[in-house]
Amino acid sequence: MAVKLRLRRMGKKKQPIYKIVAADSRSPRDGKFLEAIGLYNPLTDPFTIDIKEDRAMYWLNVGAQPTGTVKSLLSQKGIILKRELIRKGLSEEKRQEELDKWAKIQEAKVKSGSPKKAKVDEAVSKEKAKKEDIENIEESAAEVKGATSENDTAVKE
Repeated sequence: MAVKLRLRRMGKKKQPIYKIVAADSRSPRDGKFLEAIGLYNPLTDPFTIDIKEDRAMYWLNVGAQPTGTVKSLLSQKGIILKRELIRKGLSEEKRQEELDKWAKIQEAKVKSGSPKKAKVDEAVSKEKAKKEDIENIEESAAEVKGATSENDTAVKE
């Protein structure tokens, strides 16, 4: 029996809420499952992810394969990173240190908005910098041109 960690759709029409479940890969999407390990609500802003970390780790360690979306959700909560650090055989101190670094990076992303927004903001600031550089070059060129025309008039007199 192949076990998958996947989403099970619940909620009303046009208002989905998903349970994150461990289920036999042959069972239907909203059918029988072995265990519910979390909840995902994409409609809240920011979206809500609530996962039982110990149960997710258990299922991953016994060979359950997460779907793409569930793997993304587990990554956002740091569960995939934690599992990789454990598999590398790092000490508890090193693992905690790495997880703290990761948490700081995630916090910075949240403060700046979404990662996509951060990229857009970065692109906008680069464009503004380019425009300012062009304006500065044009101003300095005009100043140089003005200086040469003053010299030309002085020479003609």
